[in-house]
Amino acid sequence: MYDLAIIGGGINGVGIARDAAGRGLKVLLVERDDLASHTSSASTKLVHGGLRYLEHYEFNLVRKALKEREVLLRAAPHIIWPMRFVLPVDKGMRPAWLLRLGLFLYDHLGGREILPATKSLNLRTDRRGDPLQKRLSKGFAYSDCWVEDARLVSLTARDAAERGAEIRTRAECVGLDRKADHWNIDIRQNGAPCIEQARILVNAAGPWVDPVTALYNRSNHAAKLRLVKGSHIVVRRKYQGDHSYIFQNNDGRIIFAIPYEGEHTLIGTTDQPWTYAEGDATISDSEIDYLCDAASEYFVKPVTRDDIQWTYSGVRPLYDDHSRSAATVTRDYVFDYETDNGAPVLSIFGGKITTYRVLALQAIRTLADKLDVDTDDWTREAALPGGDFRHDGVEALVDQYEERWPFIDRVILHRLVRAYGTDTVTLLAEVKQAADLGQSFAAGLYEIEIRWLVDHEFARSAEDILWRRSKLGLHMTKAEQQAVAQWFEQHALSSQTNLKLS
Repeated sequence: MYDLAIIGGGINGVGIARDAAGRGLKVLLVERDDLASHTSSASTKLVHGGLRYLEHYEFNLVRKALKEREVLLRAAPHIIWPMRFVLPVDKGMRPAWLLRLGLFLYDHLGGREILPATKSLNLRTDRRGDPLQKRLSKGFAYSDCWVEDARLVSLTARDAAERGAEIRTRAECVGLDRKADHWNIDIRQNGAPCIEQARILVNAAGPWVDPVTALYNRSNHAAKLRLVKGSHIVVRRKYQGDHSYIFQNNDGRIIFAIPYEGEHTLIGTTDQPWTYAEGDATISDSEIDYLCDAASEYFVKPVTRDDIQWTYSGVRPLYDDHSRSAATVTRDYVFDYETDNGAPVLSIFGGKITTYRVLALQAIRTLADKLDVDTDDWTREAALPGGDFRHDGVEALVDQYEERWPFIDRVILHRLVRAYGTDTVTLLAEVKQAADLGQSFAAGLYEIEIRWLVDHEFARSAEDILWRRSKLGLHMTKAEQQAVAQWFEQHALSSQTNLKLS
């Protein structure tokens, strides 16, 4: 019997699995699809405090998130790194004094040791003003962090597995039978039925928290989710530099424009109500127009539909606080812990990538009355796989690995370090010459990396690798993507589901 059974392989589920497994608990996590295949891979890819939440008086959420930025940066400096954000002051929007006050709070609420403070900018003399329309003369530059969101999920899941958790992907929970002291969990994996038992259930199914609850509570169940779709567009690169922009819109919302995958700019996001009847979340024509129009209000060169290279959408499972607007619904997480009618169940509503680690800690502390474990904050100082190096040490690692593998292009090595950190050494350990990399695909992808992702990071399809473990699909033609899919077909790996750590 498991101590914890977790439903959902997004960032909250894998975070709880890692924290619990690190305490010696017996943990099972089941995910219907691939890890991070929905909300957790469809974010704006920021580890941030949430500057705009200050005007909604969510000071506790902002403080909690700000404190986590540098904790996560130290834990995973390969997939998380500092980024400067340029916030132009625009007539008719929030005034400069209000923005400066908000940024002062932003700099001081959570404490900073690594990230630089806010600075005022003259956009007419600063190069970061060059891509912007000439009416914009003043702005501010502040700090947050970028994160490879889906990789954060897969690395957290891998760490959980290495600490003893059982991670099952492509495994759907189709039934829950609640007993007085345990749960019977009906799982379908590759069409085969399986019943597992656990003392405690954690419902971390994201947008599907309510449907999972309905599997065992079929009477008088009131929905507690506010489902909000957020969409992004990826366009041809609109400016040079490694900084991002945050633009104010006439509707009171903001959008980001962020350097993405070298040759592109990521623009998002939207806030649209969503229902299960809509099926898979996809961007609408109105959302495309919204993002293009909002960005074009600021850039000298308009953003048009012809610029778009890719789009993605995800559904945020927000707690329904009955806010009138989707944009003002709380982004903080809410727990529903219930023990009155049998074995305990903890349901997770909302949450942000930035606060996933403290959410996991709070979940364990919430369950502490049922678990015989310490509740210390052990993950605060624990690096994720490949993250055991200085936050500013990426280039030094690339230099070191270039000496060892001089026949691998530096651009490829840099991408590998950004993806795998110090695990790059293990990935390439048997590589003595270029031929040892195996079959060559496009965009610098080799067979050796595919095998690593299958063996260590739960990848079971070309899509898992090209659009979640990496974004190499953005750099490949359809035919080149199909070659990766054919590799999986030839090696009969698409049906494998469980990670077997070597």
